[in-house]
Amino acid sequence: MQQIFNFIFKNSYRMLFLLLMATAISLTIQSHSYHKSKVISSANFLTGGVYKQINNVNEYFNLRTKNEELALENARLKSILFNRKDTLKVPLLDTLKGVKKTDLIVAKVIHNSYSAQVNFLTLDSGAKNGIRPEMGVINSLGIVGIVENVSPNYATVLSILNTESPINAKIKKSNHIGSLIWNGKNTGFVQLIDVPRLASVRKGDTIVTGGQSTIFPENINIGTIEKIYTDDQTNYYTLDVRLFNDMTSLGHVYIIRNRDRQEILTLEKKTQKNNEQ
Repeated sequence: MQQIFNFIFKNSYRMLFLLLMATAISLTIQSHSYHKSKVISSANFLTGGVYKQINNVNEYFNLRTKNEELALENARLKSILFNRKDTLKVPLLDTLKGVKKTDLIVAKVIHNSYSAQVNFLTLDSGAKNGIRPEMGVINSLGIVGIVENVSPNYATVLSILNTESPINAKIKKSNHIGSLIWNGKNTGFVQLIDVPRLASVRKGDTIVTGGQSTIFPENINIGTIEKIYTDDQTNYYTLDVRLFNDMTSLGHVYIIRNRDRQEILTLEKKTQKNNEQ
């Protein structure tokens, strides 16, 4: 206590000066609107900066939630798009209410292989989420693969980077159909084979899904033509297709559930059986 009194006594003149200066500044600010506005503006600048930093931190920790919300919204919009026959028409109300032929299930890639001849992805969703084998998998850039096996909580997907499972595809501008395969060489390219020589093809033309299967809807993006090869012994082209997707870096994906798939397969099987008799 004695030390406190000694400190005040030794610095009494300085403390008195500081007190008087603070009083003078306070009176000046209160009696002059210009000075008052400047002080308030400075205080707002400081507190605003602090609040902005706090908000940035909160937004960073909420990124995962925001990403999931965006993925769900993308799934809803893509589902509406796939079920519209004419993009110039207003979609029917039942489509907006969820009564539609094609549904999209959101999942996240938790494992991705791309260095083998037959590559697989693992998703963090499975049978409990409605995923079944032979469902198509896409993301915002284009096709990813086809569901191979499913457990209650997980699913494996046969990537388009495989040498064993061709996918129906076409040249968008001309509708000429081919089979999409992978030659096992470059993860950025796949090949479209069995394209008729009468087709008009150019570098840069867009390749999309052909719609002749019950797995992928028509006109989902795949990539663009990079190189054109001609087989002199056949009447077909082989096209090198640069993928829109970076198959080495995948996040959220959408699994396509076609409600009419089983009905179509049953009808086709019945028709084939009748023709064999």
